[in-house]
Amino acid sequence: MEEYSELPPIGDTGGYELLPVPKLEELGYGDVSQEYIPPFRGGETEALKRMRESLQDKEWVAKFEKPKGDPSAFLKPATTVLSPYLKFGCLSARYFYHCIQDVYRSTKTHTKPPVSLAGQLLWRDFFYTVSFGTPNFDQMEGNKICKQIPWIENEELFVAWRDGRTGYPWIDAIMIQLRKWGWMHHLARHSVACFLTRGDLYIHWEQGRDVFERLLIDSDWAINNGNWLWLSCSSFFYQYHRIYSPISFGKKYDPNGDYIRHFIPVLKDMPKEYIYEPWTAPLSVQEKARCIVGKDYPKPVVDHEAASKECRRRMGEAYASNRLGGNPVKGNSSNSSRRKFSDGGQDVPDSSMSKQPR
Repeated sequence: MEEYSELPPIGDTGGYELLPVPKLEELGYGDVSQEYIPPFRGGETEALKRMRESLQDKEWVAKFEKPKGDPSAFLKPATTVLSPYLKFGCLSARYFYHCIQDVYRSTKTHTKPPVSLAGQLLWRDFFYTVSFGTPNFDQMEGNKICKQIPWIENEELFVAWRDGRTGYPWIDAIMIQLRKWGWMHHLARHSVACFLTRGDLYIHWEQGRDVFERLLIDSDWAINNGNWLWLSCSSFFYQYHRIYSPISFGKKYDPNGDYIRHFIPVLKDMPKEYIYEPWTAPLSVQEKARCIVGKDYPKPVVDHEAASKECRRRMGEAYASNRLGGNPVKGNSSNSSRRKFSDGGQDVPDSSMSKQPR
């Protein structure tokens, strides 16, 4: 290994040309002057400040337990929001880990991995390790740890999910927060990932992965792919019958729908009785709220109760085919689960379903 006793003077690049910082237009962006500015600032100084603020509350650190937390908390998120800083190297994962250990030493008891705060950093390394040792980790085909599931192709449903136009306010608010902030709570990510894949739309997890890869400010190749494999029940987690309800799950954290009202302003005057199911509101109520479902806000793209039942059936068939060594053929688009809007499905999160220090 070569050793250097001194560095060249600042600005001395030898025979190399210094390229200018590319303009936004050159990176494929248009006019961003009116864009919504995310509330998270970048850089190491901000990362260290946010870490210290989080660790000041020693009781919170000691009792931290994923996947618990309030996914609807947006003014003051219920997690550290340090994942973007870890992703970009603004915060050393090793330094963060030892700072957590310092807090643990000053408390009588604390939670343990895998649910503890330190445990989230271990999950991070877990996915790095698995992804390194698994060929084709970022796809279903040729991935030996991924169940082969005949997901359907439905561009209309996919676009509705991606753009926050599914007609389910809880799902749409999360996807709009993703587009505006580039971040959302881990349980919010669970909700929309389940809805896209095994919960309602039965669309390939790779498509959802690509959207997260593009929009998340904390998107990390190993962790993003690992979580989509997990949440779609393609690998790691296999209780496909446990489905997040797009109605009751958010309601139990935020019964007034403040989160929805913030990210979907057209619903801000909808009474709380209907905020999670605006299509059930009488026309007179919709008119008073100045939000006509089907005009100002979309009708649900699927009936959750029927769609989730169909997804369970298809997942059961796919699992059976995998056990028998079969290779399920690609599924076809289905409209059998549309309309008759009623709530259904389970919304109990599994204690091991969140694998990222968000």
